[in-house]
Amino acid sequence: MTRCRPATSLALGLAGVVVGTGSGCRPSEPDRTAAPIVQTAASTSKPPFVERAQEAGIDFVWRSGHRERFLHPEILGGGVALLDADGDGRLDIYLVQGGSLESSTEHRNALFLNRGGGHFEDVSRGSGADDGGYAMGVTAGDYDNDGDPDLYVTNVGPNVLLRNDGGHFTDVTDTAGVGDPSWSSSAAFVDYDADGDLDLYVCNYLHWSPSSERDCRNAYDSPDYCGPQAYAAPAPDTLYRNDGDGRFTDVTRDLGIDQSLGNGLGVTIGDFTGDGRLDIFVANDATMNLLWVRGADGRFRDEALKRGCATDEAGQVKAGMGIGNADVDGDGDADLLVVNLQSETDSFFRNDDGLFRDETARQSLATVSRRFTRFGTGFVDIDNDGRLDLFAANGRVRRQGESFGDDPYAEPNLLYRGTSSGFMEWLPRGGTRSPLLLTSRGAAFGDLDDDGGIDVVVANRDGPTNLLWNAIEDRGHWIALRVLDEHGRDALGAAVTIRSGERTIHRDVLAAYSYCSSNDPRVHCGLGDATTIEEVLVRWVDGAEDAFGPFDADQVVVIRRPGVGEAPAGP
Repeated sequence: MTRCRPATSLALGLAGVVVGTGSGCRPSEPDRTAAPIVQTAASTSKPPFVERAQEAGIDFVWRSGHRERFLHPEILGGGVALLDADGDGRLDIYLVQGGSLESSTEHRNALFLNRGGGHFEDVSRGSGADDGGYAMGVTAGDYDNDGDPDLYVTNVGPNVLLRNDGGHFTDVTDTAGVGDPSWSSSAAFVDYDADGDLDLYVCNYLHWSPSSERDCRNAYDSPDYCGPQAYAAPAPDTLYRNDGDGRFTDVTRDLGIDQSLGNGLGVTIGDFTGDGRLDIFVANDATMNLLWVRGADGRFRDEALKRGCATDEAGQVKAGMGIGNADVDGDGDADLLVVNLQSETDSFFRNDDGLFRDETARQSLATVSRRFTRFGTGFVDIDNDGRLDLFAANGRVRRQGESFGDDPYAEPNLLYRGTSSGFMEWLPRGGTRSPLLLTSRGAAFGDLDDDGGIDVVVANRDGPTNLLWNAIEDRGHWIALRVLDEHGRDALGAAVTIRSGERTIHRDVLAAYSYCSSNDPRVHCGLGDATTIEEVLVRWVDGAEDAFGPFDADQVVVIRRPGVGEAPAGP
């Protein structure tokens, strides 16, 4: 196949497209035959996941609305949230919807309540959660400290805050003042000022409208989606401070968040610098990543470049999308993974006392990943052997010479097994008996049936949602900790240290990672052969510490921060 490019070209952004053509050699049309799936590691005797969305009652498709024009938001949605919406102790599933960017056709977000036994019920109608915007993603957190997790939905256009009252949701966007009108992607609830209520960080992608859309062409001189550099219009992210009375104040400019721009797609939180304050990390598409560190004066400064996580080790700016956030090497500080575009490797940033080093190759993540375009991702212990594994939900943003099926943007997902020397691809590819060939975007991780096995929900562009049920029969022991603050809400941002035998495990209470999605906030740890936890030490966001335990393994434990004059509370 000839692979010449037009004589006049400009390679652009996430989609790697070409804008403008002149005379010159044109490549032949793409080969639509299915590309072979090359096995790169020994296959397991039984796949770790079983796809069972239809069986479980999850019937949902994120609609891009694509017709003839290639409108950029169509290729980047959507997301999923795992949360206990109705307070029954089981994780429910919330899926955001796209629709149409050029017509009044309206599609609505969906809420599926977990009825137990692996079954879910669509209760969207009448729940108040069925917002009708063109949605990209969602994050969950209890902003009003009433014990119910609320939802913040990011849209192309004004975002929406849905207040949860016992499983019924109310749109309180206008009252709260958080209807960011930009094209937003991922978001995170974070108590950055440690005052006891959750603030809100919103990633914005581009200043964009249908009227400003560009006509872009791919390497085969066919119309296709543009990349972000075609617009040269990165949008600043937004930071809202929770005022504690149901309202928020936009402090983006006051606290310095407007000083660095990027095409924001992924966000996560944690104390990455070890100073006791929460930081905010943002994966940007075709612009440098951001690490917002709050100084003693209360203002944020982007320290990604000086701390080593703005670009890869060669100084290359990549098409950052999803984020993994976990202490992979067990040294007590959280490492970061940014997943990128096809032909670009992942970027694994090992955290060494607040300074990051690109160790992608050392972790064996460079070779397999670069063939695919990765979005939703997360470090989770699939088999509970005590080592973190890695999942990536894949799907292209441009057409290529080979395809995996009728959908030219579809790709198989990836699953890696964690080993003592890095990661090895866990076959069959993607963890299911037959690869799921879809255009995957958001992925959310959590234990949907409380059996100790992490399950995965994947949102797909113009394809059915996947529910990847953990089917490993010989998993190790485990514990899951639901860590609640004194108000009874998930203590997002708290740091947890678990001591079990000779092992010390460091985890954070974390919902915001992956891509455009919100994950089970419970701290899940695989324990291997260990059957007891001697101690759980929780460092709350304000720096105070409490000890809990001991606990037996193989259970979900709820621990609560004591109020004034109270002792730490266990289950």
